[in-house]
Amino acid sequence: MRILFLGDVFGRTGRRLVRELLPELTRAYQVDLVVANVENAAGGIGLTIKAADELFASGVQVMTSGNHIFRHAEIFDYMEQNDLMLRPANYPDPCPGRGAAVVDVQGVRVGVLNLLGRVFMEPLECPFRTADREIEGLVEQGARVILVDMHAEATSEKKALAWYLSGRVHGVIGTHTHVQTADETILAGGTAFISDAGMTGPHDSVIGMRKESILERFLTGRPVRFEAARKGLRLEGVLIRVADDLKGAAEIVRIQRALPS
Repeated sequence: MRILFLGDVFGRTGRRLVRELLPELTRAYQVDLVVANVENAAGGIGLTIKAADELFASGVQVMTSGNHIFRHAEIFDYMEQNDLMLRPANYPDPCPGRGAAVVDVQGVRVGVLNLLGRVFMEPLECPFRTADREIEGLVEQGARVILVDMHAEATSEKKALAWYLSGRVHGVIGTHTHVQTADETILAGGTAFISDAGMTGPHDSVIGMRKESILERFLTGRPVRFEAARKGLRLEGVLIRVADDLKGAAEIVRIQRALPS
């Protein structure tokens, strides 16, 4: 089984990259399941119904998110109605949507879990203890393969969670920083890990936003309206190959593909 995870899809350009590149990637790598972090897919912050529908239509099968997912209120009901549009599971109740899902992939039930870190982030429920509870629930639903999106600032928190879950899940994929890291590895317990899958969007930017507005903010300290960039289009993510016996990950490979701006 091969799972393609796309790093944070950013704005209109990110959606274009998914729409134009995902079919070829799916064929080339014989992908069985496509998961994408989409919390920045609408204008660079948050998600709208239109953007979500477009990404599902482009071939994304499960969507994860992070701390910006509730930016647009229109997505609340959408998340309640769509089991495959996830928000971090450690948001407190009551909260729209759900943090984990199970999908059937060629007769194998695959669980996807979304978590939010706490270091330099909101003080939510513990992602480690939440993972214990949610993984137990996924196993009870028959999941034999489990993938975790850990949306967090600190690489240490992401790596710590990967070690904590090593041997219990097939992959812990870091998201949020929009910068693809080069530390992909298979931990001793058979869990694939990378600190950050990167960004699918405009890389001629500062993590997706126009350089000029970001520089003005740093140079003056004044509030500045950030705008999504449009150039340097690149899709980033990772491909995880699950072992034939489903007992762990056999391989994790970084993916990068570009389009003309």
